[in-house]
Amino acid sequence: MNQRVFEKSGAKVSLLGFGCMRFPLDEQGRIDRDKSSEMLDYAYRNGVNYFDTAYPYHDKESELFVGEFLKRYPRESFYLATKLPCWEVKTLDDAKAMFENQLSRLQKDYVDFYMLHALSASSWATMRDLGVVEYLLSLKETGKLRHLGFSFHDEYAVFDDIVHYCDWDFCQLQLNYMDTREQAGIKGCELAKSLGIPVVVMEPIKGGSIANLPDDIVSVFSDLRPSDSAARWAMRWVGSLDNVKVILSGMSAMDQVVENCETFTDFEPLSEEEKNVVGRVEKMLHARINNGCTACGYCMPCPFGVDIPGNFKLWNDYAMYGNKGEVIWQWTKQFSPDAKAEKCAECGACMAVCPQSLSIIEDLKTLQSEFDQLVADSE
Repeated sequence: MNQRVFEKSGAKVSLLGFGCMRFPLDEQGRIDRDKSSEMLDYAYRNGVNYFDTAYPYHDKESELFVGEFLKRYPRESFYLATKLPCWEVKTLDDAKAMFENQLSRLQKDYVDFYMLHALSASSWATMRDLGVVEYLLSLKETGKLRHLGFSFHDEYAVFDDIVHYCDWDFCQLQLNYMDTREQAGIKGCELAKSLGIPVVVMEPIKGGSIANLPDDIVSVFSDLRPSDSAARWAMRWVGSLDNVKVILSGMSAMDQVVENCETFTDFEPLSEEEKNVVGRVEKMLHARINNGCTACGYCMPCPFGVDIPGNFKLWNDYAMYGNKGEVIWQWTKQFSPDAKAEKCAECGACMAVCPQSLSIIEDLKTLQSEFDQLVADSE
């Protein structure tokens, strides 16, 4: 298993990290402990030494399960990462109590990698103003945590502000070859590198979207490397970035664990020819979009509450990846009914200010019709 070094601490971490948020489930919808234990054990025996969990994962069961499971191995043989749920923290005492609670749940004396979870502009302001960072830095002095960082979900400007606040030990970013301009993106990865801050990557296969591509797209990859899956190409793209120390994979089946372990054993970075192939695939996927919405936000707020960029993002993602199950789940479970395209009253305010001159009203009608049919066909 390829390892990379956190230079400041000397920690040698496996390039593949086990993300503990998508374990297989039993009939009750809880973690299937037998199957999950087999997966974790296979990963550990094949060189994975970085295990990433968080307080809310699996309805708050993940920390408990992972902490118990890892008791079978010598404590110094693995690195355990978890995260402070910032949305639960209203006072500094809340942060203190949560950290001690997490140590108890994990059944550990210390956490190797501890993060402020899913920072955004608003949650960062709260953590900063409460003095949470300073408290966590004090825990480093006592040895209760060994590396302090944050995971991030917002725009680059917010990342720029956070990353300059203190001497972070690492940061965790969403990054894959389709999301280089999303959130902190590749620009954020380069900024972290310039500041000497190692990067842990999440969503390397974009929640599975770039692991299950249309056949004509897959053929572009297979023409060069017939035996390699689309997921392996995506993983190798991320692993070819030199400041990336760990690539998290939220594995949910044993075959995923096996393939990932194979990919990161004697890891082979992308050649220039292979980088060009990935670039070609990216362009082919982007060419499938339904409209050219850039999520600039000029159309917002909609007087009638429609999340115009959000609707178009989901519509364009479906056009690119054909990820029917994911789109149905997002449309029916995550997308607010009050923000859907059908709430459009055709006032035209959005079209008057759209820099792309999009046919917003007609496109909203079309996507609502398409998604309604998609849901109906699935029932």
